[in-house]
Amino acid sequence: MTVTRFAPSPTGYIHVGNLRTALFNYLIARKSGGTFILRIDDTDPERSKQEYVDAIKQDLEWLGLTWDHTERQSERLGRYEEAAQQLRDMGRFYEAWETPTELDLKRKKQLNMGKPPVYDRAALDLSDADKAKLRDERGAGVWRFKLDQERIVWQDGILGEVSIDAASVSDPVLIRADGQFLYTLASVVDDVDMGVTHIVRGNDHVTNTATQIQIIEALGGTPPSFAHHSLLTGPQGESLSKRLGTLALRDLREAGIEPEALLSLMARLGSSQPVELRMTLDEIAEGFELSQFGSAPTKFDVEDLKPLTAKKMHGLEFDAVKDEIAEIGVPAEKAELFWKVVRENIVTKKDIAPWWALFRDGAEPLIADEDREFIVQAMGLLPEPPYAADTWSSFTGAVKDATGRKGKGLFMPLRKALTGQERGPEMADVMQLLEKVPAKALAR
Repeated sequence: MTVTRFAPSPTGYIHVGNLRTALFNYLIARKSGGTFILRIDDTDPERSKQEYVDAIKQDLEWLGLTWDHTERQSERLGRYEEAAQQLRDMGRFYEAWETPTELDLKRKKQLNMGKPPVYDRAALDLSDADKAKLRDERGAGVWRFKLDQERIVWQDGILGEVSIDAASVSDPVLIRADGQFLYTLASVVDDVDMGVTHIVRGNDHVTNTATQIQIIEALGGTPPSFAHHSLLTGPQGESLSKRLGTLALRDLREAGIEPEALLSLMARLGSSQPVELRMTLDEIAEGFELSQFGSAPTKFDVEDLKPLTAKKMHGLEFDAVKDEIAEIGVPAEKAELFWKVVRENIVTKKDIAPWWALFRDGAEPLIADEDREFIVQAMGLLPEPPYAADTWSSFTGAVKDATGRKGKGLFMPLRKALTGQERGPEMADVMQLLEKVPAKALAR
């Protein structure tokens, strides 16, 4: 059975980059009738917060990305210690005491010699007496996994065959000096124990994958199928790293972006398939194939979410929005007509209330200097509200007869005076909803 997972760290809100990883793993599981695990990577007790755990779940639920069960790494620390001891017993785990400054000097020296800047394994040459002395002087050291210095090869679901020489990679630190288990160890142990079969993540993890394959094999597990998707950039190819705080899912939700718009874009962005609005996850999953994604950086523009959101809004029937319409005070007898009139003229649900405010309170007239006398004369011919379905035609007919204007020279100035806008819904419909007309004051 296919088993995938999404393993966010609860140190902040999830953003569009995280969503891409979550969605890909979710779709793989759901397409095959498999299991999707939400695994909270909270081994860092100082930075992990329950409020972020709750927020991650709320964001996934908003999108409809339901998980089959939840795991928390903070509840599995004993299991990680068991795995660490297993590696020690195998001679694949060793303690090292270099300071960050010492490691930096070693890297610089290796670079000057034209060698890869990898850890030189000096700790492996320490005697028991040396280790005891360092432990007394510096306290506990970090624990590094001893890589077999051979070529690590796997068939990546997106990148194709990937081959990394382990000799060009430092032995990874799996336990910090303060005893905290790092992601590389905790993730591997979890993937083995939980039977994870497929892992999709960003291509900034490619080197991690190489080392994790060896750790998985050392622990007696079978490496899952890996795929590494491209990283997102801004619309001009710029890094998103500084903007991710403004691209949190909850910020997009607050801005009125609809979940279907976000999912439809993220499930196709960077692939050979066109982005089209899909209203269900089943529809999105139907055409999803990892092999159709490329490795080049993928441009993401939040503006692309707006037409997709607008398309969803334009297709909504009245029953889907009647509660929101009632909430902003639209009278029940006008509610259905109101939605029919404004539906094609909104991008997000946030645009609904301003339209009712315009109809209820009237708009600031938009009048060109050359049209002022015309508007004053026209407003004198407009009766007081309420208006009927034929008010617009009878009103414009009367104005045409009185002024001689016709076509755009007649209709556009009247629209701008009555709505404060150059474009919008059909004026025959608008008139039926207008409760106040500030422009009429010009005729007094």
